[in-house]
Amino acid sequence: MKLNQTRIEVMQTLEKSMNKWLEQFLRPIEKNWQPAELLPDSKDPKFFDEVQEIQALCREMDYDLFTVLVGDTITEEALPTYESWLMGLQGVDQENRLGWTQWVRSWTAEENRHGDLLNQYLYLSGRVNMRDMQISTQYLISDGFDIQTGADPYKNFVYTSFQELATNISHRRVASLSKKTGNLRLAKICGVIAADEARHASAYSEFVKNIFEIDPSEMMLAFEDMMKKKIVMPAHLLRQSGGKLGDLFEEFSNAAQRAMVYTTQDYIEILKDLLVEWDIENIRGLNESAERARDFVVALPQRLTRIAERIAIPERQVEFKWIAV
Repeated sequence: MKLNQTRIEVMQTLEKSMNKWLEQFLRPIEKNWQPAELLPDSKDPKFFDEVQEIQALCREMDYDLFTVLVGDTITEEALPTYESWLMGLQGVDQENRLGWTQWVRSWTAEENRHGDLLNQYLYLSGRVNMRDMQISTQYLISDGFDIQTGADPYKNFVYTSFQELATNISHRRVASLSKKTGNLRLAKICGVIAADEARHASAYSEFVKNIFEIDPSEMMLAFEDMMKKKIVMPAHLLRQSGGKLGDLFEEFSNAAQRAMVYTTQDYIEILKDLLVEWDIENIRGLNESAERARDFVVALPQRLTRIAERIAIPERQVEFKWIAV
């Protein structure tokens, strides 16, 4: 793929601020939380009592809500795909162990804890067919994904800004719903993961904000392009044992809508938040094409709202092989 020199130069300019951003948006490893702190300690005499409590609470969880928890775990476990994708962006020099490469590795290290924690919790839950879940995870990594950004950092940072906010909402909602039913451990687990996602969203949003200051027209066109294509979720090619590529994602999305974990309205609200965060209506120095692009993204929430009002969410139609009912 032919490299875009302007984008490379912009990425090199932003890279000069990387030490500040690493300190602002990521946490020192020695001070960060680790999965072991949030799970029963197998050396503790109370270990089996705590596992029994986890299993009792998980058996009581709503089917759709528990399905979303498993699907979120699979999504988090597909981390190798996300790291390799970010390492391939224009302006990321894999031979340089600093700057953007350091960001990708350090972000990956923080994200890696999410899948580890959720996976271990589900193993203890006694309600998951672990082999089926692991098959879906292996498929998701093997199949990869197509988020329609190519190696363009502008489009990729629009995607990550949006996607990190979406994962924050999903984990935060599972935390809230779990807390209401007395599952305080799961509420805390999903809460700390959601907090990580919020920090990461702030970082990628900051990258976009800085690009708007340097290259406003191209950044606006990239924003428009991504919103026209729609932001697809990382698990959009999700499948389970014996299934075809992507045939499970719609059912998973429907479960998330029914459980009110992540909805079409949330998608619209994220877009609205980004329009405000990036001060889209007040950006100056746009060329004619970028002005039209701005008009499109500013009008999009209202258009999506009209569409969302006509969408009906179907009742549960499939049994997920992951779930041991």
